[in-house]
Amino acid sequence: GDDKPCLYTGQLMACARERGKMPEKVPWEGVVNIIYQWLFRNRHSVHHLSTEASLPYQPCPRTVAETHKQMALHAAVLTVALLGSYCGAPPADPSSYDLKNYDVDSDTWDSYGELYDYDDLDEEIEVGTLAPPPSVTQPPSPVVHKHSTQEVTLPPSPTMPAVPPTLDFLGPGLFGPGTGLGMPTCLLCVCISGSVYCDDADLTQVPPLPKETTHFYARFNKLTEVKSKDFLNLNQLKRIDLTGNQISALDEDAFRSLPQLQDLLLADNSLQALPELPDTMRHIDVRNNRLRSAGMHREAFKEMKDLQFLYLSDNQLDYIPVPLPDSLRVLHLQNNNIQSLNQDTFCNSHDINYVRKALEDIRLDSNPVDISRYTQAYVCLPRLPVGSPY
Repeated sequence: GDDKPCLYTGQLMACARERGKMPEKVPWEGVVNIIYQWLFRNRHSVHHLSTEASLPYQPCPRTVAETHKQMALHAAVLTVALLGSYCGAPPADPSSYDLKNYDVDSDTWDSYGELYDYDDLDEEIEVGTLAPPPSVTQPPSPVVHKHSTQEVTLPPSPTMPAVPPTLDFLGPGLFGPGTGLGMPTCLLCVCISGSVYCDDADLTQVPPLPKETTHFYARFNKLTEVKSKDFLNLNQLKRIDLTGNQISALDEDAFRSLPQLQDLLLADNSLQALPELPDTMRHIDVRNNRLRSAGMHREAFKEMKDLQFLYLSDNQLDYIPVPLPDSLRVLHLQNNNIQSLNQDTFCNSHDINYVRKALEDIRLDSNPVDISRYTQAYVCLPRLPVGSPY
């Protein structure tokens, strides 16, 4: 019923509006209602607030009306206190703020984007250089209309004269000697320790080999000949396998100068003659060639004290190349043109006690010879040769 608080509250609101801190329309009814509800929920402890405001406090009002009246009074006091502190603040003066140091305006942001060149971020930085290379300004491309045609003359491309590949026998490099085919031997072939594998590599010549080569394989290529310089100074070479080529000619000194050569495999070629071989041979394989008896040296295998395997099948031999070393274990002569044997072919007619213990595999089948007619030629053998009466 007292309108003085309301009058005072209205004066405070006008004061706040004059100072520019209060909007024209404030929902004060809602504010007072919130404060009132809070005071009602905390009515048992509101005496502390009333004491500070120097208002009378009745701890236990007898009626609900009295309680509501007291709570309304408290709400009015709190509203007055809040508005007084709000109006007591200094007036807001926009000129008192240092806008230049506080923030930048929109014009500054726009100019900042123009000053910074973001295109510099697209340049690639090359590792290992102090600065990126200067960019080259390309002339603008000519504008070509949609329906127009233009003739362009391209410059002639340089042509190099065709040079046939040749083998190079110069000094060895990191991957072995150069082959003249665009890469060294150990990239054209496979080099593992002392072994060089050049199988099925379309070779037409023997490539230069490293000095430490011990085993050389060049099977199923297109070799047609073997020259004396192909294996020159390869003093550690022990095995040569040239099976499945087209070799028809061998230089006389192609293998003779190899001091450690033990295995020579020349099967499936077109050989008609066999050159002189070193005495260190253990395994000779010249099957399926065109080898003739006239193309072999007289007593070609006599001094080979370590020879164990001799394969001469599928050739055109007319007789067995004697004398044969005692170390021989396997002798294959099938599919030749052998027509006769003699008593000393395998045995020694001057020594009736002579026994050839090592020779256990003799093949004479498919030859025009009747092995039953030469029984004295087998008396020193542990096993009879394989053959049939002609």
